[in-house]
Amino acid sequence: MMRILALLGLAAWGMLPAPLLARADLRMETQMFVERVHTDINGRARRTLASATRAAPGDQILFVVNWRNEGRAPVQGVALTKAVPRGAMLTAPDPSMQVSVDGGQRWGRLDELWLPTPLGGVRRAVAADITHIRWTGPARLSPGETARLSYRATMR
Repeated sequence: MMRILALLGLAAWGMLPAPLLARADLRMETQMFVERVHTDINGRARRTLASATRAAPGDQILFVVNWRNEGRAPVQGVALTKAVPRGAMLTAPDPSMQVSVDGGQRWGRLDELWLPTPLGGVRRAVAADITHIRWTGPARLSPGETARLSYRATMR
């Protein structure tokens, strides 16, 4: 109880960002699926999803992130941040998400980010450089309300 009061006090003084306080009331769960393409007896491609307990290089992975407001008050202005799993490369970053190529220090669209080169120059960042992704959550998430988003990656 004292910890919650301390967090509320810090938030009131502006020392703790609202998204950090809101995360205590959010439960986030990520599911991973491997997307497989099979040809049916008529020669048509069929896509199926299977649990991604074992993903091999080249597999297309679908990540589904579900979150729920388990608090007693609405949550607003939340930014959800996830590290890109080791060995995964985003296939097509969604324009609604921001990405980081430096462990979450700087954020932006992929075409806006640059990385240093070993010889002292810079180069444009590519999908393989993405280390973290971030979305702005819904404008308001009422108590008990849930939301979902998804993104795709390829296993390296």
